[in-house]
Amino acid sequence: MRTAPGDAIPDPTQDQTPGEPTLKRILLMTALLAFTAAAHAEGASCSATASDKKLAGAAKTSFMKKCETDAQTACDTQAADKKLAGAAKNSFVKKCVTDAVGK
Repeated sequence: MRTAPGDAIPDPTQDQTPGEPTLKRILLMTALLAFTAAAHAEGASCSATASDKKLAGAAKTSFMKKCETDAQTACDTQAADKKLAGAAKNSFVKKCVTDAVGK
């Protein structure tokens, strides 16, 4: 495409339809999601949270069971996102849950 002298250079973003995700937006969202996941993974362990809340007896047992179940679900999701399978998945999930629970 030739332009005459004095014509404006075409804007490459004009070819996009409104609302179409650009590579820059996709990369930004991916970086934000990775940062959020890392921040969440470094949160307080279940044991530390139970101690902070001063839980004991049945309340602590119930809290720890729910927290471990939630950690298992989150770790399984992370393993699926990383496309892990077999022994690698089992090892990752086991370490992830242990770190989250704080045993």
